[in-house]
Amino acid sequence: MALLSAAASGTLGLWGKLAMTLQLTTPTLLSWRFGLAALLLFALGFGRLSLRTRVELLLLSAIYTASTVLYFMALARISASTAALLVYIAPAFVILYGVLARVRLSRWQMGALLCTLTGLGVVVGLPSAADRDLTGLLLGGISGGLYGGYMFASGRLARTASPLTVAAHLSLVCAATFAVLGGVTAQLVVPNSPAQWGIILAMLLIPTLVALPALSEAVRRIGPARVSLLATTDPLWATLCALLFLGEQLHFTQMVGGALILAGAAFAQWMPKPVSALPVGAARV
Repeated sequence: MALLSAAASGTLGLWGKLAMTLQLTTPTLLSWRFGLAALLLFALGFGRLSLRTRVELLLLSAIYTASTVLYFMALARISASTAALLVYIAPAFVILYGVLARVRLSRWQMGALLCTLTGLGVVVGLPSAADRDLTGLLLGGISGGLYGGYMFASGRLARTASPLTVAAHLSLVCAATFAVLGGVTAQLVVPNSPAQWGIILAMLLIPTLVALPALSEAVRRIGPARVSLLATTDPLWATLCALLFLGEQLHFTQMVGGALILAGAAFAQWMPKPVSALPVGAARV
């Protein structure tokens, strides 16, 4: 179930790139995707919370939304595989935020930080021809930093709100944000072809309604730490999708940098004995 969740969320870059070929703007794509998801989840009763928890969850959703905005901005400039890898520098940021919060680090976490930053240096410092856009790389890195902030801050809320309740509020904030952005930039329209609606429904179904319930069931069965480790395979699935369906080429720097980033994410979850653990986040919605 954990691998299914990671594989489903790993298709996000594929749908984003296909949407661009259909002249489907990012605000339109994500407004409809998240709007329909929020409507469905709230209708099913996953929006019931105390006022205090709701406010905290909406603030957390704002962090996630900012990460999502920057990810799609990066996706317009660099390859889908590299954008996915940059998002998964998030575990390194989780460690850094833990240091700032005075959480004692294990040697595994220090190794994780070193691996992840080295991998980032390889991907960004030696980019392939398709990724020589400094702005795109920077946007992807900042998106990963914000996603790490979302994971770090979500640790406490994960104990008081179900994954689908979190997803309902994330979807609501994302839908509102992209609707406003689309209105301001005159890019918000009603999809006008079966192909465009197909992309929106695919994003609604696979990275949202398949990934989230699978994640919830996996956590129930094997616990969040092991699920979080398996969720770091997300970039591998994203790269596979890019190779099979987008015709992107896998370059040596992506392989080396990606291996280091994923190794860092794995080390970040390695807890050989009970210590003051960092919060565990969920797979990308």
